Amino acid sequence: MKLIIDDACYAYNEIFSPFGEIVTMAGRDINAESVKDGDILIVRSRTQVNEQLLKGSSIKFVGSTVAGLDHVDQDYLKNNHIEFFSAQGCNSMAVAEFVISTILNLAEKHQFNHQQKTLGIIGVGNVGSRLAAKAELLGIKTLLNDPIRQQNENLPNFVDLDTALGADIVTFHTPLTFDGEFPSFKLLNQTNFHHINEQTILFNAARGGVIDEKIWEKTQTLENVIDCWENEPNINQNLQKTAYLASPHIAGHSVDAKFMGSFMVYEALCEFFGEKQQENIKNLINPGVLMLKSDNLLDSLNEIYDFKQDTIAIKNIENFEIYRRNYPIRYEWPHYRSKTPLPIV
Repeated sequence: MKLIIDDACYAYNEIFSPFGEIVTMAGRDINAESVKDGDILIVRSRTQVNEQLLKGSSIKFVGSTVAGLDHVDQDYLKNNHIEFFSAQGCNSMAVAEFVISTILNLAEKHQFNHQQKTLGIIGVGNVGSRLAAKAELLGIKTLLNDPIRQQNENLPNFVDLDTALGADIVTFHTPLTFDGEFPSFKLLNQTNFHHINEQTILFNAARGGVIDEKIWEKTQTLENVIDCWENEPNINQNLQKTAYLASPHIAGHSVDAKFMGSFMVYEALCEFFGEKQQENIKNLINPGVLMLKSDNLLDSLNEIYDFKQDTIAIKNIENFEIYRRNYPIRYEWPHYRSKTPLPIV
């Protein structure tokens, strides 16, 4: 078989070579010509998987090694009997770590006690649930909003959107959707942006488009933290210049998350083709126990990874995609041992 793979997929040769010939290229360069005689297509978020890409091709399986779904036309795949798998949840730990580390850094900058703040989490799926658990472990009160889960599960501790937007810290973790009963496109917009005020810390670590950036750039907040943008890589430079962190969609870019994205697609491929999994693949990342020198939580988290470097790296936005493709090695917290317990849940 022939596999067309985004060359940013982690360990693509070690993981996917048992299935056949591998052809790799940058995700933005994958086009109809390159996939027409392929059997398997494995992508990240930069490839638009739709009729324009796949019509007339021999692709029978599409795997996405990232959690987002807005780059894939699932209806087209289903209607054309093309198997699809997305690595939902692969980066949930990494994104939750990004948010918690940033909150603790902002607490130091503004001299507030994080345990006296409320955290509004909008979208309580894989990432939001993981974040809520970490926040609660640190003594931060959470306000959880997810109308789809609330409707299906009747969860008593969830709140409506306006209540969540009134939190001291507001963070978005929804997929980007345009239809259905609860579309997330411009979920924060002119009708509800008044809940965000000059004391709000506002995060977008979900998808560009869930917050109306034209209104956001005119709204005074305490701090903005922006990892996901509309029109990437041509991001809103007004917001970029004023944000505490302005990073190039890398909150979920830990080594662990990239590995899990590839590994989950590998598992799905094995099931689809009836192949037995190779046990050695599970051990592709094993840095051992990493000891930290710091003796307090904030210093430990910054010793693991200082997210400020990501903001510095894209001061020139022409570096947006280059930095994403050459992102520094960043392991998740469970690999580390510290004098102060890390919020690992």
